[in-house]
Amino acid sequence: MKRLWPAFLAIIVMAPATPAWAQTSAQAWPSKPVRIVNTFAPGGAADFLARTVADGMAAAFGQPFIVETRAGAAGQIGIQSVITTPPDGYNFVLTNITMLVFAPITNPKLGYDPHKDLSNIAYIGGSPIVITVNAKSDIKTLAGFIAKGKNTPLTYSSSGIGSNGHLLAELMAQKFGIKVEHVPYKGAAQGLMDLVGGHIAFAAQSVTSSAGQIRGGTLHPVVQTASERLPDFATVPTFKELGHPDLTTTTWFSLSGPAGLPADIVQKVNREIANTMAKPEMRARMQQEGMVTEALTPEQFRELIERETKTWRPVIENVGLIEK
Repeated sequence: MKRLWPAFLAIIVMAPATPAWAQTSAQAWPSKPVRIVNTFAPGGAADFLARTVADGMAAAFGQPFIVETRAGAAGQIGIQSVITTPPDGYNFVLTNITMLVFAPITNPKLGYDPHKDLSNIAYIGGSPIVITVNAKSDIKTLAGFIAKGKNTPLTYSSSGIGSNGHLLAELMAQKFGIKVEHVPYKGAAQGLMDLVGGHIAFAAQSVTSSAGQIRGGTLHPVVQTASERLPDFATVPTFKELGHPDLTTTTWFSLSGPAGLPADIVQKVNREIANTMAKPEMRARMQQEGMVTEALTPEQFRELIERETKTWRPVIENVGLIEK
């Protein structure tokens, strides 16, 4: 009888070793501190959401979830620091509509593919865009805004070139046949100050950024992009109720991890983010900030990314923002 052990030994030698992270993921997760990379500057809405998610998951899983700020290069620095790590559930990154939808369209040489290089786990929440005018403007309604724009080029501010507000205004121009002229600013604050000062005609910025001036009465909100009216801004109509559901959008934030993240970890994180955002105190804070949230499964969130990409690609192409 032939001795089979040499062949058996060869099979063992040739078999690839199981990565350490895969062995770990089969055990109880998490068994050590977890990192969440914040791709935005400290102190803003993104930082607030990152720390809220971190606190919620730390309480749920019994391990520290540490927020590490790596801002810069429109989020690329933070994303690159995560997609190069093992998919073991110990490195996540705060992403948003710009990083997962706008930037991959505008920059074919971005350095990452949001579908291939990331596990997109959960929609956290976001702020609708609100069209505001100076409180002394004769524009009070969307109909009045459109009528004005058909006769006079309307200058406007957003939070930057390629931002959700910029693209929304350009989509409005295409849809309504109005004339608009973008005045780029480095951020939301300066553009809103110039609107209050009467230097531009309108702003297309998030409700969160515009809330102070709206509440203070220096800016008049004409229309906003949420699917329904916001409780703290109940007098502001939506595009949807005015017959334009295709202009429903939010500047949303999300949580992602490296590609290949185990499905059980994805489901656990998604569930706990939904639980955190559903807490009454959290809903009250989000409402006050003019932000909305929705519990989406990982599959539903990926479908949202695909829909947003289909919606905004032709707008970005028409505006001429795709880099060569």
